[in-house]
Amino acid sequence: MTEVLRRGRASLAFSFFTQGVAFALLVTRIPAIQDRYGVSDALLPAFLAAVPVLAGVGSVATERLVKRIPPSRVLRWSQPVVLLALLGVGTGERMAGLGVALALFGLAVGALDASMNMLGVSLQREYGRSIMLGFHAVYSLGGIVGASLAWAGAHWHLALRVSYLPVVLVLLPAVLVGSRWYVDADGGGREAVPGATGATGATEMDAADAAERSGGVVFRALLPLCLVMTFAYIGDSTVSNWSAKYLQDVLGSSEQLATVPYNVYMVTTLLGRAIGDLGVRRYGAVAVVRVGASVAAAGFAVVAVAPGAWAGTGGFTLVGLGLCVLVPQTFAAAGRLFPGASDAAVARLNVFNYVGFLIGSPLVGALGDAWSYRGAMAVPMVLVLVTFGYASSFTPRPDRYGGGHERPRTADVGRGSNGV
Repeated sequence: MTEVLRRGRASLAFSFFTQGVAFALLVTRIPAIQDRYGVSDALLPAFLAAVPVLAGVGSVATERLVKRIPPSRVLRWSQPVVLLALLGVGTGERMAGLGVALALFGLAVGALDASMNMLGVSLQREYGRSIMLGFHAVYSLGGIVGASLAWAGAHWHLALRVSYLPVVLVLLPAVLVGSRWYVDADGGGREAVPGATGATGATEMDAADAAERSGGVVFRALLPLCLVMTFAYIGDSTVSNWSAKYLQDVLGSSEQLATVPYNVYMVTTLLGRAIGDLGVRRYGAVAVVRVGASVAAAGFAVVAVAPGAWAGTGGFTLVGLGLCVLVPQTFAAAGRLFPGASDAAVARLNVFNYVGFLIGSPLVGALGDAWSYRGAMAVPMVLVLVTFGYASSFTPRPDRYGGGHERPRTADVGRGSNGV
């Protein structure tokens, strides 16, 4: 393994960490942002919905951009925009300024998420073994750090600019320096074995081969992974948006205890992703995805029938352990399915991250109000179980090197984004 690849992996991991910090600092200080700008409860959902919608636009735009410039360059300039937009949220004075800052944040986050995962998929191909879960584990660690900083800011009643400015001053120059070592591995794939079929079926594999030859992405072949991504983020948004309310209003917990499930969820997500790559290397992506879907569904079932707050917290803990493997492996599977067009596949798949986020929270809220919140928890449980049926889509593609494993290519590996 070359030093260029090691530096590329480390610098990309730091980008994932930085994004986790920035996103957590934004979403965990929403009440303070609302108070600072005087955003009404009726208007707040519009501001919040605009971020994932614009992020989807940014992700689609990135698919077009990377046809002309390498993903590393998109990442190099989108991450500073995210950090500066975060600072803009904390330092603005008027609601119009908040709208502009959130719009920039959303567009840049879409480009950032897409380009980070493009580089992660191509680096995994060069390494020849599973490393994607490790990148997302570092993102979870960043989320924990960001949420902890936000808690400290709220506890000490710090102004948003005081909370955000030191973070931006530290992370912005660090990511600019680290971006020198991003590695743009070749997005082109190897020639598939003629007539080979995997567990995804001959039709999907033929479609993938056709896309590989034409340099495009066939949506029908990518659809199962898009659904898995959507369902995973519906489950994730259910935990992030409703776990505290569920514990307090349905299970009768105290206000302090109601904050515990999301923190535990983030910690278990970090732990699951930290060891997930080892599981993929030993047992394969299909087995890991099936176990993850089963554990997450069991967690939602426990939440739905929990007799008290601690049982509910245990259910959300299981959800974190199960869901944590689905998203990284979905990106990795898209890269394997379309080795000749992995950047386009990742960009399109990334849009369904935001689709799930937009659907999940309103869906659970509407069902909770119209029916019951216990019943509403059954919806993400069923959707996560559906992903069990799509697990075969995560089978590594057979290739000419045999065994369905990816052999790292050495050509162009020494060419980093800084020309090394």
